[in-house]
Amino acid sequence: MSAQHPWQTDRWFVSPWNYVEEVRAQLQFPPRIQIHDVTLRDGEQQAGVIFTKEDKIRIAEALAELGVHRIEAGMPAVSPDDAEAIREIVKRNLGPKIYAFSRCMVEDIKRAVDCGVSGVVVEIPSSAHLIQHAYRWPLQKAVDLSVEATAYAHEQGLEVVFFPIDFTRADIHWVLDLITRVARDGHMDALVLVDTFGVCSPHAMSYFVHNVKERVNVRLEAHFHMDFGLGVANTLIALANGVEVMHTTVLGLGERAGNTPMEETVMALLALYGIDLGIDYSKLYEVAKLVQRLSGQSFPTNKPVVGDGLYQIESGIIASWFRNCGYEKVTELFPYRWEVVGQRPAEVVLGKGSGLDSVKMWLERLGAQATEEEAGRILMAVKAHSLRTKRLLSEEEFREIVEEILGAERVPAR
Repeated sequence: MSAQHPWQTDRWFVSPWNYVEEVRAQLQFPPRIQIHDVTLRDGEQQAGVIFTKEDKIRIAEALAELGVHRIEAGMPAVSPDDAEAIREIVKRNLGPKIYAFSRCMVEDIKRAVDCGVSGVVVEIPSSAHLIQHAYRWPLQKAVDLSVEATAYAHEQGLEVVFFPIDFTRADIHWVLDLITRVARDGHMDALVLVDTFGVCSPHAMSYFVHNVKERVNVRLEAHFHMDFGLGVANTLIALANGVEVMHTTVLGLGERAGNTPMEETVMALLALYGIDLGIDYSKLYEVAKLVQRLSGQSFPTNKPVVGDGLYQIESGIIASWFRNCGYEKVTELFPYRWEVVGQRPAEVVLGKGSGLDSVKMWLERLGAQATEEEAGRILMAVKAHSLRTKRLLSEEEFREIVEEILGAERVPAR
């Protein structure tokens, strides 16, 4: 990356405003940021997503090849198959640190120990209303269970990551008292800032982080959901306020609207902030396609970073830009090059929005020549075909249109 122009490199072109001193002075990113991937646990909580033991192992291997730092391999209490998958992932010694997820119950912690993980994420409801209405517990029970389970996990040699469910809808004083008690009487190596329902605004995130930091002196982690589409923004703000670990899923899989998507967050850190997490960014698309296939879920073709249509150009004016800029200056059209994330190269496609340059580029591919008037007629036919079929044209369909207008003898054979 150019030290002079970090916003414009041979791989991306973003706003120079991201790097002005007035903006950078506000940022307090930690020296090292880690990815804690929760695809295998929280991602599988998306309705209809089922990962077999073999699926989980394959995804864990892919995450390790990508270079993620930590993998939450599952919740042993869910089923014997889940527990066995966690044990097998641990045995493979893939590189990332492996965690299990547990309720604040000693029995759950014992199952995590049996799986051989090195860390455990221990959950407890933290908002009084959720404890009373959803769990129907007396408030003191949440405190007692948290102390007992975290202390036991620590005694068993596990790293303990405390996970207060519904943190952002809790009374800040009540939940911080709960956390302080657990840190004092139980054990806590790290605390997760949990926005279970994705209801914290970006403007409230700094308030959230600072209030916690005033009371708790442990590593902080960010686990945010996408119910208002703010998981990436909130994660970036939390990290910029010193939070060290981000919990994400591939493709944003997860309960309801899903979790913070890994691929969007890591690319934002890289290009917008100049923070390289040390992963193999060129594998982002490959890993996303694997998880998409194994999860059986479909995603928009314009999904950031990994959408299949990101580098397809239909608009006539953009096709003209592409023709003028070529591959060398393609970041005039796209904020980052396709190979950075392992995508396929940009291509001009034909549809209702195409222009004359689009047709000319496709004619060149066929090796056919046409006058301006003929190219215009071909364009009108292309638009009509796309409007009628409500999709892009295939190469065969374009050939048929060209042969009809120019005559088959003017179109080179395949």
